[in-house]
Amino acid sequence: MPEKIISYQPDFSQSPRVDQVGIIERASRFTKRSIKNETKMNGLLLALNMIDLTTLEGKDSEGKVKQMCYKAMHLHDAFEGLPTVAAVCVYPSMVKTAKLALGDSGVKVASVSTAFPSGQAPRDIKIRDTKFAVQQGADEIDMVISRGKFLEGEYNFVFDEIAAIKEACGNARLKVILETGELGTFDKVRKASDIAMHAGADFIKTSTGKISPAATMPVTLVMLEAIRDFYYKTGKMIGMKPAGGISKSKLALHYLVMLNETLGESWMNNQWFRFGASSLANDVLMQVMKAKTGVYQGKDYFAID
Repeated sequence: MPEKIISYQPDFSQSPRVDQVGIIERASRFTKRSIKNETKMNGLLLALNMIDLTTLEGKDSEGKVKQMCYKAMHLHDAFEGLPTVAAVCVYPSMVKTAKLALGDSGVKVASVSTAFPSGQAPRDIKIRDTKFAVQQGADEIDMVISRGKFLEGEYNFVFDEIAAIKEACGNARLKVILETGELGTFDKVRKASDIAMHAGADFIKTSTGKISPAATMPVTLVMLEAIRDFYYKTGKMIGMKPAGGISKSKLALHYLVMLNETLGESWMNNQWFRFGASSLANDVLMQVMKAKTGVYQGKDYFAID
């Protein structure tokens, strides 16, 4: 896309209405593309490099996080030349462990914050949560918006909270999770996307992965189009992260087709697009090894975490 910088003042009451039937129809068209041979292999390797491996459970331990970090750097040692994943995502208490385990591998450490996944905490606690994660070494922060406030129409509250967390991030990049499954309509997803981007989000993200539905292609398309419109109005690129529900490599390739045709080549890298789908990694690895050897390897050949 060409460079385009225009002075622009946000007016959240003017977020465009979304053509629901049109979005669903356009999203379905991306699933009908045929991707084969070298193009398919390149897409699979790109998808691997866009994954954020994640563990966000109450039973998380240092051992589990270290094992996940090893997998992030060594997806399948039998196949030389595989990329690493983009990042690992953990709770703030595990950031230091992940940072040490990853060393100078280039894999980023992301941390959830702001009372993830509910977001039901006072703002000062959310800010302290974020600052602690950054102090521990987090490269990226994944925050959740206050969905209750948003659904009550308290858009300025949501904007101000995101802006405050962005400030607390310092040099860390901020991903803003909308939890689209709780927002209800495409119009609300579009409005939440606009608010997040104007408030300082570096990425907008569909879901926490803790509720259903999580990421879907139509919802992701709504958010991609919001990013495109924001870019044309401001000249600022914003990243996108669909999270939850993407476990098959074929579906990941459909997402990449949609990304390319909506935003273009500049977004086709892990600086601007991520998959929040740990289970996706093993399915992509199975497809890669099938292309390399001619046979599928069983799931036991790949680490679960």
